[in-house]
Amino acid sequence: MKSLVVLLPTLNEADGLRWVHERLPLQELRHMGFETTCIVADGHSDDGSSELAEVLSFDVFEQVGKGKGLAIRQGFEKAMTYNPDIIVMLDADGTYDPKEMVEFVPHLSRHDVIIGNRLCGRLSPRAMTKLNLLGNHILTWFASILFNRRCEDLCSGYWMFSSKALEKMKLNSIEFELEAEMFATCVHLGLDVEYVPIQYLPRIGEAKLGSTSDGWHILKKLIIRRIFPLPYRSEEHTSELQ
Repeated sequence: MKSLVVLLPTLNEADGLRWVHERLPLQELRHMGFETTCIVADGHSDDGSSELAEVLSFDVFEQVGKGKGLAIRQGFEKAMTYNPDIIVMLDADGTYDPKEMVEFVPHLSRHDVIIGNRLCGRLSPRAMTKLNLLGNHILTWFASILFNRRCEDLCSGYWMFSSKALEKMKLNSIEFELEAEMFATCVHLGLDVEYVPIQYLPRIGEAKLGSTSDGWHILKKLIIRRIFPLPYRSEEHTSELQ
């Protein structure tokens, strides 16, 4: 059996974790030849998320430091210790349907990275405010122009990587700019990226992404990575896993 690792960054997402757990396509992936492991990178939740994740038989670790980007980077390091063939990243807030990762797998035989495309997919009512939708389109357009590479959904949180592709990526994002940095890194590394339309659902629980401030940080990261393709250094604690 090949190995597939699912990475779920969490910060007070107990209800979302239950939803994700119920919809993980474990049997379908097994029929495709994959043994699946789920890792929860917990950002110091106080709603019982980490305890619930352990009950659900997820592999849980508490991130060192704060920030979604930092949690995911540490989660990538943790995921690679399983010697996976495929790594999947998605949010644990119910916005992304875990079942759709089954549709990603066949594409990975021809591409290095698969990204779930919300903007050309099935955007559910109330899943995204009009302001956030406009901001997503603007940032996606800006990324396409800045890097001269087709970008269909810059801020999607649903990614699938081959292990070889993920090993090459050097990242230092701390917060919500991580996806933008991953796109820029894919371009600089010459990785073959494919977009697959997905459904995007209303989140379960309170939103954590800000409209204006986080959008500016994403834009800033794009500009920095256009000028400096690789980070000068990683931030502290990137390799300290508990």
